Amino acid sequence: MDNHLQQFPAALSPHSRPPRTAAFFDLDKTVIAKSSALAFSRPLYRGGLINRRAVLKSAYAQFVFLAGGADHDQMEKMREYLSSLCRGWNVQLVREIVAETLHELIDPLIYDEAASLIEEHHTAGRDVVIVSSSGSEIVEPIGRMLGADHVIATRMAEADGCYTGEIDFYAYAGNKAIAIRQLAGIEGYDLERSFAYSDSVTDVPLLEAVGHPYAVNPDRGLRREAQARDWPVLVFNRPVRLKQRSASLTAVSSRPVLAAAAVGAAAATAGLVWYAAKRRTTAG
Repeated sequence: MDNHLQQFPAALSPHSRPPRTAAFFDLDKTVIAKSSALAFSRPLYRGGLINRRAVLKSAYAQFVFLAGGADHDQMEKMREYLSSLCRGWNVQLVREIVAETLHELIDPLIYDEAASLIEEHHTAGRDVVIVSSSGSEIVEPIGRMLGADHVIATRMAEADGCYTGEIDFYAYAGNKAIAIRQLAGIEGYDLERSFAYSDSVTDVPLLEAVGHPYAVNPDRGLRREAQARDWPVLVFNRPVRLKQRSASLTAVSSRPVLAAAAVGAAAATAGLVWYAAKRRTTAG
């Protein structure tokens, strides 16, 4: 396990209880190696929701995103584009497409380092929260699949079972920090003792909201901020299928000397999550 996580003091007053804490993870290029929203362009095309031109536009946007990250203006353009694109889509059809292609598209993209880090936080007793600008239709199923305790994601407005093209809540930039403070108030998290991870300079408000911020695969802007603020920088570069990780844990557990440790690690199997399109009429 990585040893950069700060552990709670071993000795506590008999009348005190350790405060609840959490680890907040951005999704794209932090937990997974791509933009989750754009990754679903081909299944949406096969489902008849978008045309070939939209697929090509999504492929180009994915290239720009991976090459240097997306700045504020690009993220705003992407928000407007996705909002107009999904207007009129049947919500249930989108959920079915995501459910059918989730493992095929996302499983190979998850960083091994991120999966291990999520396991560490769960083992240390912290909740894991995915905080993504992607739509809740994608983020929530992945959260359930991988064991995240909570998900904060963009929610698209719905009417009569279809998306209206309006956004109820955009989980981006300062809105992420607002959302985690609201969740902390509900769950009783001590944010000063909590952790956050992101790759983007647009998530500086999220990172500022906790006592232990980490820049992961940072874009140029976040790298400058991390250097100026003395924030640790982590590099994740090993995407791996979760089934392969599970098989490795099983193999390790067959060795008698390490059996107990492996069983503990397997029991702590973690959560990740992430980004894409749209959701129900619940207010942010």
